Amino acid sequence: MSKRALVLGGGGVAGIAWMTGVLAALADGGVDVTGADRVVGTSAGSAVAAQVTSGVPLPTLLERQIDPARQTLELPSGTRIDELWAKLQEIYEGTSDPAEMRRKIGTLALGADTISEARRREVIEARLPVHEWPDRDLVIVAVEAVSGEPRLFGPGSGVGLVDAVAASCAVPGVWPCVTIDGVRYTDGGVRTSTNADLAAGFDRVLVLAPMADIGEPAWAKLDGRVEVIEPDEDSLAAFGTDPLDPEVRTPGGKAGYAQGRAAVSRVAALWA
Repeated sequence: MSKRALVLGGGGVAGIAWMTGVLAALADGGVDVTGADRVVGTSAGSAVAAQVTSGVPLPTLLERQIDPARQTLELPSGTRIDELWAKLQEIYEGTSDPAEMRRKIGTLALGADTISEARRREVIEARLPVHEWPDRDLVIVAVEAVSGEPRLFGPGSGVGLVDAVAASCAVPGVWPCVTIDGVRYTDGGVRTSTNADLAAGFDRVLVLAPMADIGEPAWAKLDGRVEVIEPDEDSLAAFGTDPLDPEVRTPGGKAGYAQGRAAVSRVAALWA
């Protein structure tokens, strides 16, 4: 029997809304991929992964993104995204060793002036409709800020779901590193924006990638059948210039739904 994996990548609150829209549209079209044998979530994708494995119906999750009356607490980043991206690009392009690159970004993350960890945790708690791990193969990716080593959290990791998602979503230079058992963690997207290589060994893999990987995409390393959905022009326009802006949730979710409807046939061919 084919083993299927769903990979959900990083992309800010815009990415959360967009991926939720895509998944809801696929399900409405008869292809519910959220029952995958493994779900890999990175940064925004970790929040979506926790949401879609929570047992809460996809239409409800989508309403929590596109209906302002039902949207949960989100905070403006207070960060010039173009300036932050320039700093990160300089590190990515000027560092050939991936581990050293992760350590440099970790240093940037640890030195940033951010809100408190407690305040940020309130946001993550509000995002997640259920705070307990599902009985599923769910992998959430974060990176140790000092060592640069990736850390994979899951139901058997001994780390709470809220803490794991908070760590994975700790955008360097924007949100505080998350302390778990005395170790500081930054965003899982510091490794790659999707970490799709963690779906190695699965026969069929669907990757939702709100943000492109730098360099060779992680899914290029997979041997099975792979379909990748990236934002189209309408979706990118809906994201605007700041994917961390809470105001992009409504247009982002609607654009994701439209794009998901258009992708039903090719995802059905993959998932069958």
